[in-house]
Amino acid sequence: MPRRRLRSAAATRALGERLGQRAEAGAVFALVGALGAGKTLLAGGIGAGLGVRGPVASPTFVLCMLHEDGRLPFAHVDLYRVAGLAEAEAAGLLEAIHGRGVCAVEWADRVPDLLPADHLWVEIRPVAGRPNERDVILRATGPRHAPFEAVLHG
Repeated sequence: MPRRRLRSAAATRALGERLGQRAEAGAVFALVGALGAGKTLLAGGIGAGLGVRGPVASPTFVLCMLHEDGRLPFAHVDLYRVAGLAEAEAAGLLEAIHGRGVCAVEWADRVPDLLPADHLWVEIRPVAGRPNERDVILRATGPRHAPFEAVLHG
């Protein structure tokens, strides 16, 4: 699994931008990490890479924000407050994640059955004693997302 240390918030956002620039319709980025790890920052970078003009804020309370002003629709989903698959499906999140654009799913590990079989698992870990640094691990779960693993070294 490709792993890289990102030395700043700007580097985290830049990684997201590179992912967004390469994303095609149907791409799903499963963002995993502790509270404050940088999931929303990375999602904002993905949105910027897709050409989203407005800010990409955390959709914690609304569960999903759809941005349609980029080159592809961008669904930003947050599963932090979702209790399980049934609740996620009732909230319409299945359609957002399996939609016609690109999707970033924060807290994806809370409802992993909601994800398509082929997605990019993005784990973000804060580095102890270094508040601005993050270790990022990318793991493609299928062939469609395998090319994204190279983005860490680009």
